[in-house]
This record gives sequence, structure tokens and C-alpha cells, in this order.
Amino acid sequence: MNVIKKIFSASILSSALILTGCMSEGESSALENAINSDHRSVENKARDQYRHPKETLEFFGFMPEMTVVEITPGGGWYTKILAPALKGKGKLYGAHYPDTGEDNYYSNSRKKLVEMLASDPIYSEVVLTDFVPKKTSTLAPAGSADLVLTFRNLHNWGEEGMQQVFKDAYTALKKGGVLGVVEHRMPTSQNWKENMKSGYVPEALVIDFAKAAGFSLAASSEVNANPKDTADHPRGVWTLPPSLALKDQDKEKYLAIGESDRMTLKFVK
Repeated sequence: MNVIKKIFSASILSSALILTGCMSEGESSALENAINSDHRSVENKARDQYRHPKETLEFFGFMPEMTVVEITPGGGWYTKILAPALKGKGKLYGAHYPDTGEDNYYSNSRKKLVEMLASDPIYSEVVLTDFVPKKTSTLAPAGSADLVLTFRNLHNWGEEGMQQVFKDAYTALKKGGVLGVVEHRMPTSQNWKENMKSGYVPEALVIDFAKAAGFSLAASSEVNANPKDTADHPRGVWTLPPSLALKDQDKEKYLAIGESDRMTLKFVK
């Protein structure tokens, strides 16, 4: 009877750790080692001050044994952290635009990602799946994922695309699994319909769409907040670094602001 109680207690403790995002020393080291590894460029590491990868992933409850989905990895900024942190213990799916053979942004982005993954054995266990905005996509086998992540992508997909992505994430996740969202945050003083092309998205809209897909909002964090960002710039969010769309015009001003103000939301299935 005592043995059964101990097993039950251990199970409850394990579940609690996943929900709260607590990590053991070894698990934390795996993440820190990936973040500090030499395979990450100096340029990528310089952005840690704005993207806070360790704090963000820990907030979402990341653990090296998890099955994780990263939606549209793009240039692989987060993939370069997730892949080595998960290798040998967990699993990483990169749900990215398919290569249709055409010379367009989507196909070219997929080709570049494939080339990056082939460039280093550290990415050898990453599995790519096809993601198509506004269409039902199998991000990972249904009910297999512990964590689905999207970083600064929602503004690319529009309302219909956001709603579909949340449905796809819900399908991919296990019960109790987490959807982690980081996105450029539009101030409540701005009108969404008038500023949709700015790259910023209202936090309340994201929460409503996620809830409509079946998720519960478990927590929000200000780890990626930037009070210096007014979200009112000539070229939208791309005015700020790293894009600096105005190039040298007012460059010092925008460098002083830094990267965008971002919502960081944790949803649970």
C-alpha cells in the first residue's frame, strides 16, 4: 500500500512540474547548453536579450523529454535551441510551408530550412511536416504533442489563418498539452481593422480565437514585454530591429527602442 502511495505521489508531482514549468537541474542544463552552444551564431545570441529563450521556454513548461512542434521555424532561430535540447530524449516537429517547386517565398523558405537542418548533425532528429495557412494541416500526429509553439507568426496569417492554426494545434496536442504563443502586441488603443498590416495583433483577439478552438488560458507572462515600443511606426513592426525597414533613417532611435513589445501566452488543452 505504501509503495502504491509513493508511485501515486510521484505521478502527481511529475504532472505538477509539467504544468508549472519547473525543471530539474539536469533539464535546465540541457536548455542552457543549447542556448550557449557554439553552433548558435553571435548574431542569434545577441537577440537573446529581446527574445529571452530560456525564460520563455521554461514559462511554457518545456522539458527535454517532450514532443514539441514549432510552427513555421523560418530561419530556425528557435530550432537551433530546441533541436539540441530535445535530441536523444524528446522529439521536435518543424511544421513549415511545403516546397511546391515554385519560386516563391514559401517554397524558398522550406528549401533554406532543409539546407540548415542538413548542415549539422545536431538537427538530425528534427522531423518536418507540412503547414499551409488557412487550411487544415497535420502539424504532428494527432494527440502526440506535449507542446506546440508559435513565435511571432500570427500576424502573417490573418484572422482565418489564426483560427485554423489553433484548431490544428489542438488536434496535435495531448490532453493537458500546451500551446505557447509569442506575438507582437497591439495596444488596446489601436484599432485592429485599421492596423492589421502593422504586424501587431491584439492580445484579446488571440485569446478569443484560442478559446474558440477549445483551449483554456493557463497563464500570461510579461517576459517579452517592451514598454518602449508604442507599436506606432512608419513601417509597422518592421521599423524596429532586427528588420530596421527605414535603414539609416532614425536608426539610433529605433535601436534604442529595441525589438517589439510581445505578448507571451500559455494555453492548455
